[in-house]
Amino acid sequence: MKFGVVIFPGSNCDEDIIYVLEKILGQQVVRLWHKDHNLQGAEFIILPGGFSFGDYLRSGAIARFSPIMQEVIQFAAKGGYVLGICNGFQILTEAGLLPGALLHNENRKFICRNIYLKAQTNNCIVTAQIDLERALKIPIAHGEGNYFADADVLKSINDNDQVLFRYCDAGGNITIEANPNGSIENIAGVCNIERNVFGFMPHPERAADALVANEDGLAIFESILSMVKA
Repeated sequence: MKFGVVIFPGSNCDEDIIYVLEKILGQQVVRLWHKDHNLQGAEFIILPGGFSFGDYLRSGAIARFSPIMQEVIQFAAKGGYVLGICNGFQILTEAGLLPGALLHNENRKFICRNIYLKAQTNNCIVTAQIDLERALKIPIAHGEGNYFADADVLKSINDNDQVLFRYCDAGGNITIEANPNGSIENIAGVCNIERNVFGFMPHPERAADALVANEDGLAIFESILSMVKA
């Protein structure tokens, strides 16, 4: 599988995801600068975390207009796989590739800590191989991770099985107390209705190496690789 990792001014998780893909999972990776118009034959595009363009205006609001996003939007429209992690998720919602929006955390503070989340569906390559009862310990690091969708959109994503992850506690219980940022219905990640564009706020690339004593994030990457032929 050939992955393309898009790098914007302010991206700071690009090398983390590249390390996991190349060194741990043995995949081919190309770096895609935000001004490029060529996806270099990538079969799977990843928008990494960070603070694209300093998060001015809103997180992801400027990056959404970077030249390469024209190519990413066209790629997704043809059924190509696109994953946004944290800031990448924000960019995808700003670009209209995913439903909903990411608002300021309910406590108005930047949050950086381990949380737990639980897959909500196996009907998506990102979660297809993940036990729906398993609580994954994954770090978050964001100031605008409060997922919001109006009543109609919320009903639609629930009816169409588009919720990928919800925040939970260590025992897998989805509770108000386990919600770190105020996200509606504890939603941590969603996909589009065509199931080829995915986004979530937690950082699985920061929980994918024995050196950090946490490999829960590998479940997400291994699910993707098991479902997509190279």
